[in-house]
This record gives sequence, C-alpha cells and structure tokens, in this order.
Amino acid sequence: MLEAPSPPSQLNNERHISRGPVVVLVAGAALIVSMVLLGAALAGAPAPTPAPSMVAGTDAQPRAVNVIMRDYHFDPTPLYLVPGETVSLTVFNAGMIDHELVLGDAAVQQAWEVADAAATPPAAFATSPPASVDPHVGGLHVVLPSGASTTVTYHVPTDGQLELICHLPGHEEAGMVGQVVLVR
Repeated sequence: MLEAPSPPSQLNNERHISRGPVVVLVAGAALIVSMVLLGAALAGAPAPTPAPSMVAGTDAQPRAVNVIMRDYHFDPTPLYLVPGETVSLTVFNAGMIDHELVLGDAAVQQAWEVADAAATPPAAFATSPPASVDPHVGGLHVVLPSGASTTVTYHVPTDGQLELICHLPGHEEAGMVGQVVLVR
C-alpha cells in the first residue's frame, strides 16, 4: 500500500537545514586564501626600511652588529654600515647546514666564488679541501657550521660598494645574498 503524501502542516514541522554555516565556511576559506595570496605577493616586494640613526663605531669603541645566517638568507637585510667605521660583527649560523659570510666589494666576492668552486669536490661525500684566497684580497670571510657563532672586528672601507654573499655551492643561487647599505 502506498502512503499518501504528508499534509502541508506536517512538512512545516520538519526541521529545516540552514545554509548559514556553509556560507560562513566558504566565505572564511575565501578570506584565508586571499590573505595567503596577498602575503605571498608582498613577500617578494622589498619592505621599506628607513636608514637608522647610528653612531659610527671607532677602533676604541666598535659598534656592535649582529648577522644571523639562516638557510639561504641573511638577517638583517639590509645591513647598515658607515664607511670608515669599525664594527664588532657577531655572526651566528642559525641554519641547518654550514654557511659562509663574505662581506666585501665585487673583487672580494669574485675571489671567494672562484675559491669555493675550486674547493668543491667532484664526487658526492668527498672531503673538500679548505677554500682560500690571497690575503691581499681583503674583505671578510667567515664559515660556520650549524649552531656556531663568532665575533670579529671589521673595518668598513671608506669607498666602494659592499656585498654580502654565501658562495658555498648552490647557496647564492638559492637566494643567500644580503643587501648592504652604506649610510653616509
């Protein structure tokens, strides 16, 4: 026997399912996706960084400067230095692997790029010889294993442009290049 359809009065008593939670969920997901995409777009844009007011370091009182090497970038960037000043530069490797800090002009960068390439072993798991350049090249060169730190005194050149790069194989290509701003 077939049942007759329910009268309209019984249909109104049945529970109505609201679409409100679904709409809120979809709108929230769209908002989250929009924020992630906006964040990704802004991540590629350089953040405005005003030049800090600073007192230049001297031989008697070097200015303390910290640089953290992370996996494939330097913090801070830009690194603000005053031409002719003396800094006490503390370098910390917060990355998971060895990193190198080379601070100097284009000739210094070229010398260490060539030296690191020549010291790179041709086979995996081979021990590489230490890289070195002629001492007259100048600049600053620091290599640290993961978790290590060191402090060095550095005399900022009075002229020229400085670059901050890690020339270990693949690191520069992965983006391990820091900006140096000379505050005059």
